[in-house]
Amino acid sequence: MKKLIMLLLMCCMAFTAFAKGATSKNGKFIVGMECNYAPFNWTQLSKTDTSVAVSSVDFADGYDVVIASYIAKELGLELEIKKIAWEGLIPALESGEIDAIIAGMTNTPERAKSVAFTDPYYESEMVIVVRKDDTLANVSSIQEFSGKALLGQMNTLYDEVIDQVKDVKHATPQQTYPRMVLSLQEKEVDGIIGELPVARGVVAANKDLVIVQFAKDKGFVADTTVSIAVKLNNKALKDAIQDVLNKINNDKRNQLMQEATERQPAVEG
Repeated sequence: MKKLIMLLLMCCMAFTAFAKGATSKNGKFIVGMECNYAPFNWTQLSKTDTSVAVSSVDFADGYDVVIASYIAKELGLELEIKKIAWEGLIPALESGEIDAIIAGMTNTPERAKSVAFTDPYYESEMVIVVRKDDTLANVSSIQEFSGKALLGQMNTLYDEVIDQVKDVKHATPQQTYPRMVLSLQEKEVDGIIGELPVARGVVAANKDLVIVQFAKDKGFVADTTVSIAVKLNNKALKDAIQDVLNKINNDKRNQLMQEATERQPAVEG
């Protein structure tokens, strides 16, 4: 029995050392995210049990932060979160500024040319947020948005799926989701694209908006899974992260997302 316990301890120590050697700074797990994409990640001024400091005055929280914290703990590493604009995340990973992207990012063929992805750590569905007083609030198919102006976030799947709507008016994408909400409220567009958890946070904070959901055969054809990205050649870290993710079952993942949705700050325009 003592030999078995000693063997298990040696395996754990080897796994931790293996993970540390795969990160950019020994002993740290440096993760990049927007900190502006609730409920996946956001910035707040107060320290809580689930938050992580990103500067001397603010903290990051959200589903991504909880997942990152769990991974760091399991790997025996110290978590550091860097707040980086969406379009700067992959360049930061490629340059070695961060070890991983945990930011609600979908594994696409184009991105997979630059970075390596784990299996998905969450799956959602694509919806459209519209004004509550608009007749579009009662539609059941994305094709009923034909001739309407739809808006997505820059360099994301939200923007890419818009052209699945026939004769749509494809609005110039915005850099942040709060700015998209404002465009909708100011009637610059007729709808904004988003994943269901994000949309729920938006309508909870903006009572003038509602979510339009679609049946599978009447909605967007899109991969609504999100995965963790690491450097293209960093198989050691990718495998170590994947081993940790494999310990979190779907019920737990959904629970963590529900908790993040309930405590997220208002996503207002």
